[in-house]
Amino acid sequence: MVSQKVDLLKNEIPFEEESVVFSEDVKTGLVLVDIINGFCTVGAGNLVFPNSQLNGHALQWLEREPNVTIRRKDCYDGYLGSMEEDGSNVFVDWVKTNRIKTLLVVGICTDICVLDFVCSTLSARNRGFLSPLEDVVVYSRGCATFDFPVSVARNTKDSIAHPQELMHHVGLYMAKGRGAKIAREVSFGAPEKP
Repeated sequence: MVSQKVDLLKNEIPFEEESVVFSEDVKTGLVLVDIINGFCTVGAGNLVFPNSQLNGHALQWLEREPNVTIRRKDCYDGYLGSMEEDGSNVFVDWVKTNRIKTLLVVGICTDICVLDFVCSTLSARNRGFLSPLEDVVVYSRGCATFDFPVSVARNTKDSIAHPQELMHHVGLYMAKGRGAKIAREVSFGAPEKP
């Protein structure tokens, strides 16, 4: 029954997913949103996403990688969470310093933190704050969200339902509507021909 309703919604608010090939001659940055053990690793926390292709333990190397900038945020939106007290923005500085033209975004939760980050990033790009950024690509299979069934929400004070498959679709739909490319698959290819 729930699956039929989700399928009905997907038919009512469809969006196109693309196969995206990242050219080797275009600077591409990877943004991992909320890739933490409590979200990604079975047994490490209460918000595990078994269908996600993400794994917190597999990402531990990131903390030691010299080409990685880790930003611990204090709000849902990683763009806003990258603001410093002096008004600078760690994310904006990273894009500009590295001359990133394309962002590949994956993470948790599709409809909350990923969507907030993507929307703020696209707005900043559109206002000219993120030059030379051109494209924001969300890899749909690299994102996930949590499931909080209606049956549980009804019996839990001050809570609302959060059906996983439905909210994942809505998050991707909203990101696409704001201007992101939604990728069903990604690959890296030869440089673009002039």
